[in-house]
Amino acid sequence: MRFIVRQPRSALAAGRGLAWMAATFLFVAGAAAQAYPTKPIRVIVPQSAGGSTDLVARVVAQRLADAVKQPVVVDNRPGAGSLHGTDLVAKATPDGYTLLVVAASFTINPSIRKNLPFDPLRDFMPVTQLVTLPHILVVHPSVPVKTVKELIAFAKSRPGQLNYGSSGIATSTHMAAELFRHMTGTDMVNVPYKGGAPGMVALLGGQVQLYFATISTAIPHIRAGKLRALGVTSAKRSVAAPEFPTIAEAGVPGYEHASWVGMLSPAKTPQPTVSKLNAEAVKIVQAPDAKTLLLRDGLESVGDTPKEFAAIIKTEVAKWHEVVKAAGIKAE
Repeated sequence: MRFIVRQPRSALAAGRGLAWMAATFLFVAGAAAQAYPTKPIRVIVPQSAGGSTDLVARVVAQRLADAVKQPVVVDNRPGAGSLHGTDLVAKATPDGYTLLVVAASFTINPSIRKNLPFDPLRDFMPVTQLVTLPHILVVHPSVPVKTVKELIAFAKSRPGQLNYGSSGIATSTHMAAELFRHMTGTDMVNVPYKGGAPGMVALLGGQVQLYFATISTAIPHIRAGKLRALGVTSAKRSVAAPEFPTIAEAGVPGYEHASWVGMLSPAKTPQPTVSKLNAEAVKIVQAPDAKTLLLRDGLESVGDTPKEFAAIIKTEVAKWHEVVKAAGIKAE
């Protein structure tokens, strides 16, 4: 005798209902991701208005607003060495409506500041590196060197006698010099100033002998014969000053340092949202008009993938930890 078990009609109906609900949920979720954004986006810049990071944020925000048909507001939140604004984003709702545009100090802070309120690797979702800002090693004309190799030899023959200017402790100009010292075994003294402008004035006046300056700041003085350029800090020759070799090719293999400005969102931001932000941001910084505008300030457009930007952040956090430890750098 065979027994045939028939599923009750109510069970069949329930199964169809569940399937319908699941399909509806997926459709709604997909439509919501596709619709992003549906309200204004806030871009937090943890530095004061007027600097390179703020400039990049505003160039991107204006064009992003046009692209997504929603207001994109730049919100400057300086304080505590950029920690205040950065922490706001780390703790924001991960929905794509609060973004961070931050400088390379983001990867230096973990090495010089204890008890950070956030983890740069765990609490953020990289969107893209927007621009890079190479520096250029320049010396006062009184220093009798014309190449990087000559500078290394000159510094080693006078340990502790050469002074280099910087725009402050643990700033990009300082870290570029410390990386150079670390990789060449030279002994030079940091003279920190309150910003890049007074540091450049000191170099022009001969109070310090060398400086890892931003290219846009240094080029006019180089071309006027007031400073001598030895090499740029980036891995490739600078678009803004292609006539100068990289420090790596001029005598320090593997040397690479460049400031950058990048966009991040809080961790756990939905992947479709991150992908849309990445696509729009890359189009913006690669557009000819934006590239030209940014290059006036020595800012070279990048626009990489979230994965590539995440790898850069991870590498730099480790690199600066090694350099800071070797140099004994402490936060001001």
